[in-house]
Order: sequence, then structure tokens, then C-alpha cells
Amino acid sequence: MVAGEVLGQLEAGVLVVGHDPVHQPGLLEHHEVAVHRALGEVVTRGEDLGDRQRARRRRQHLDDRPSVRGEALVDVAQAAVHRVVKFGDHLVQGSVAAVEATARFAELVRRPDEQVPLDEVAALIAAHAHPDLEVGTILDLLDGLADDAAGRDADSLAQFLFVERGFAGNTSDYGDPRNSYLDDVLRRRLGIPISLSLLIMEVGRRLELPVLGVSMPGHFLVRPARDQGVWFDPFHGGRRLDEESCRELFARVRGADAEFRPAYLDPTTASAIVERMLMNLQHSLLRRDPSAAAWVVRLRLRMPGQTTEERAGLATVLATLGLFIEAADELDAVAGELTGEAAERVTHQAAALRARGN
Repeated sequence: MVAGEVLGQLEAGVLVVGHDPVHQPGLLEHHEVAVHRALGEVVTRGEDLGDRQRARRRRQHLDDRPSVRGEALVDVAQAAVHRVVKFGDHLVQGSVAAVEATARFAELVRRPDEQVPLDEVAALIAAHAHPDLEVGTILDLLDGLADDAAGRDADSLAQFLFVERGFAGNTSDYGDPRNSYLDDVLRRRLGIPISLSLLIMEVGRRLELPVLGVSMPGHFLVRPARDQGVWFDPFHGGRRLDEESCRELFARVRGADAEFRPAYLDPTTASAIVERMLMNLQHSLLRRDPSAAAWVVRLRLRMPGQTTEERAGLATVLATLGLFIEAADELDAVAGELTGEAAERVTHQAAALRARGN
């Protein structure tokens, strides 16, 4: 159906059914599979004047000690460094303001897929939840891990991160939104499959050891680009898998009757990884703190390739959060891309929302 057919009856804070890819099989991690369909301009580029070439003399490395599950071993704030970031005609020192973080996110995800820097994108997502976060600190911490892991192959890199350094899947509170924020993952050494996969991917990239994301339904994996028939499960201690092991994991997560397709083990794109990260986070926040989910929806609306139906579904999420005018604006934009009765229907829904917001 066209999302928002019942928008005239929406109450703020009440989730309704609509089309949002958050419910599609494989787009949420195994403990986060939705039991209901929760609804759910190229901007001025931020020019990082010291990106990748910044001095490392003030960088703080992660503690070498094995972690105690859930206990912070490094204070990200203490590791902060000052960076000068240029946005338009303005130079900003310190934390990037939320609006600038959103603009930077939108610019990065619109790049060609192979040019999307997943580390910076993930840090910018976290910066929306933690406004004082310095994105450069997160990049420096990843640099430090890569320095400490120099000379390793894919197997020993998985051993280094998920055994020696103790990064692990959060089995006690899988739905905690902190499992999706890269700064919290680095600080607490806890995450979900996709956030831990991003960790080894980005450390591997720094070592010129490419590790690719694999968006298997229900449980994200990685595979080394140079090794065929090998996968790793970062959530479970970086366990090395073959195809049969992946099939067994899939059956445990999705059920014995679920159909497995070999294509599930193919590498995925950077944009698909970002979208899956945001969908997991949106689902967690809608369950735990719905009022905090709006910024995630806004980031999803800035992802390229969203269909009109998907955008209408996301607008409906905004409406359920009481953001009627914002939802109406998005529906008006959607209506402008439709024709005939569909355009009229969406325009009417937008008008109904706008009346509620005035």
C-alpha cells in the first residue's frame, strides 16, 4: 500500500504499519528481526584539512590489556585531538556541529560506492547521538589498532581484534543502541555483527589487507578479499568459517526451513552496509527510546537510491514520532515525483499531517 493511508488518524508516538525496508528479511541482525513492521542536493563538502595525514603525536592507542566485557578500557574523550574542519567559508575547531555532521554524511554517502569511507560515515552516525564526539578521534583510534596489528594476515588480524583485544558480540544486551555507535564499540569493545565487521574491515583497509562485508540475512559476516571460500564471524570471536559453517549459522539464525542461497555469501556494497547499520539502529531506538529515532530516519532519507515508497514509509515514521510538519514536507516531495491518483492521495495525506502540526 502507499505508506500513510491512515495518517489522518495517527497519534504522536504510535507506530503504524507502512512500507519501510526495516522489515525485509536479512536487513536486521539475528536478534533484531522485527516481529512487526515498525515504521519504521549535494551539500557543501566538509574539507578535512588534515585527513589521513594528520600528525599522530597526540593519538591515544587502545589499551593492550584484554577487556572485561562491557567495561571501558579507554575514554574516547580523553583521546580527543583538535582538528580544523572547513565547511564552506567557515573553519571549525573541535567537534563538528550536528548540522555539519549531517551535511558531511550526505556528501560521503553520495560518492561512488568504492569511495565511501565507512569509518568516517560510521563515526558521523555516532556523532549524531553524541554531539561532543570528535570524529577525528575515532579515525585515530582505528589508526592505532592498525599500527598495533601491522604485519598480520586475515586470520591473525581476526585473532588480534576478537581474541587478543577482546572485541566481542554483546550477547547480554544485543539491542543496546550503543552496539551500533562506533565510538562506544571502541570504548566498550562490544558490538553487533555489522559494527564488529566494520571494525575489521577498516583496520584491514589501513593494513592494505582488504576485508569485505557480507550481508548474509540475519547475521553480517566478512570475508578476506584475497582468500576464496573463507569467511569470519566477528560476533563470535572472529571464528573462521567455510561455506558449510555459514549455512549452519544461517539455519540457526533464520530457521531450519529458511532457504539458503549461495549469493548470500557474496560481498555487499558500502551503501548497503550503511543502510543496514541505520536500519538496525532505527529498530533499536524505536523499541527503546522512540523520541531519539528521528535523526536516524533523517539520515536514511539522505541515502541515495531510496524509492518513493521507501521515502513515504520513512515519512510515516516521522509522523508517528509527532513530527507532522517534517513528515508532510517529505510526503509533498514524494507526491511531486508521482502522477495521477497516487500523487493526489499522497498530497492529501501530507495536507492532513500539516493540519495536525499547525
